[in-house]
Amino acid sequence: MRRVMVPCFLLLAIAVAGAASPAKHAHKAQAPSGGGIPEGMLAAMHGVQAGRIRADVKLLSSDAMEGRGTGAHGGELAAAYVAEQFKAAGLEPAGDNGSYLQRVPLVGETTLSETSLQLKTPKSLRTLREFDDAMIFNLDHREKADVRSELVFVGYGITAPEFGWDDYAGVDVKGKVLLILVNEPPSDDPRFFGGKALTYYGRWTYKFEQAARMGAAGVLLIHKTEMASYGWEVVRSSWSGERSSLADDPDSKLAMAAWVQWESANALLADCGMKIDELVELAGKRGFRAMPLPVSVTAHVASAVRHFESSNVIGKLTGSDAELKQQGIFFTGHYDHLGMRQKDGEPPSIYHGALDNATGTAIVIEMARAMAAASARPRRSVYFVATTAEEQGLWGSAYLVRHPPVPLSRISLDVNFDAIKPLGIPQEIEADGMERTSIAALFEHTAADFKMTVRAPRHPEDGGYFRSDHFSFAMQGVPAFSVEPGERFSGHIEAWVKTKSEEMDHSYHQPSDEYKDEYDYRTDAILARFGVALAYRVGALRDLVQWKSGDEFERLRKAEAE
Repeated sequence: MRRVMVPCFLLLAIAVAGAASPAKHAHKAQAPSGGGIPEGMLAAMHGVQAGRIRADVKLLSSDAMEGRGTGAHGGELAAAYVAEQFKAAGLEPAGDNGSYLQRVPLVGETTLSETSLQLKTPKSLRTLREFDDAMIFNLDHREKADVRSELVFVGYGITAPEFGWDDYAGVDVKGKVLLILVNEPPSDDPRFFGGKALTYYGRWTYKFEQAARMGAAGVLLIHKTEMASYGWEVVRSSWSGERSSLADDPDSKLAMAAWVQWESANALLADCGMKIDELVELAGKRGFRAMPLPVSVTAHVASAVRHFESSNVIGKLTGSDAELKQQGIFFTGHYDHLGMRQKDGEPPSIYHGALDNATGTAIVIEMARAMAAASARPRRSVYFVATTAEEQGLWGSAYLVRHPPVPLSRISLDVNFDAIKPLGIPQEIEADGMERTSIAALFEHTAADFKMTVRAPRHPEDGGYFRSDHFSFAMQGVPAFSVEPGERFSGHIEAWVKTKSEEMDHSYHQPSDEYKDEYDYRTDAILARFGVALAYRVGALRDLVQWKSGDEFERLRKAEAE
């Protein structure tokens, strides 16, 4: 393990962050009543300080952190900072070899300029330009990958027997390149692909995974803003630079994968006498069958490949109950962001990641400080984790649940914080997936104590549940969800909140996601206090948190318990 040297200015910042005073307009912690008030809970809640959260966010998103890239200098500095905060708070180290750091073995791949992708149609030879027409990459850790194949349109690229759906039925795609739509078959029926709510089948990660399982050599994934829920600029920024994956991931990987602009795919299909809108309509109907296209694909993917380690940061607060302390409650927030990136010959830009996710990291740190200093601890042990490589595909949390500091069968719950918008005192709270667990009523009681109503997810079609670290826990059967504020804030009209929220959304995965003095971190402090209340109340429950009967993750929970 390489020792990370923290510069003097960072050590000073650590001290300043620890001593920062509360925000000018501190929101006094309410005395929760729903579910009772376990000993120590109020003291811990009152210990949360918005000013310290602000100071942590400011430091973590500063130029000195260089965007906290996975496996980069700034990312290592951020991990060291979080470890120092856990140590200063008095948490026990729960990483590797008695440290706070859990080393995560990764492989980084950077697409090189010699990469090319050509499509020969009945009418032309089309070359897709990197950044403008497509984002091209390799997923199987090879420095050179050459693919020559016909192109097969497989619709949404989904095999879902529970919905009676198989886009791969009757077609052999081994060694082929597949043209796939992002998202999933449209439906208003919640019993069919979740209705308007996106299921995991609609996520790009599933598309690549399933294509690889079927033996495909490559995928061209068609991007459309309305279907993906984010624009092409997000694809460009997210898939440029180095991309990482777990070094010991046993799953099959594609030799070539690419995001392709909707307009480029439309032009390609027009050469074949087809209209993309008609294919989309056809792919969304039962009875669709994959179809070979009169297109040959020639791809050369050149990558710079490096093997390296990054770190999850894990601190433990041992529970007060002699038996229940063997079980754990997890609070997670990823500290990584996109680092420094360069495109089209421009100077490198720092992707600061102030909202995404210096906010969530700062909340986890502050909860650790407050709970460790309280007069009494929760009955179950609490693990505070700042994860790495979330932006790369949830790899830090995926490694964490494969190598947990406590067996998965003893983990009651994971509560995740990701990109918390600091807009003041929230009157609403969201937690997509909470309603699927046995603590839904307890969550709602706690929200009411904080004078917040529980708001249903605003955009279930975006598939937000599958896009942050709690999902890694859910995939292993552990009840998990992310918490965020809703759209109503005390003292602000709806139009103001909408405008400010949209401004922040426009900075998603952009260099403009920076710390701003005018942000109101009382939001983050209230969510930290809410998390503290959950920790004590869930810690005092007789049984582990469970998925509700019939939930898709219930069988995984039962399997882990056996």
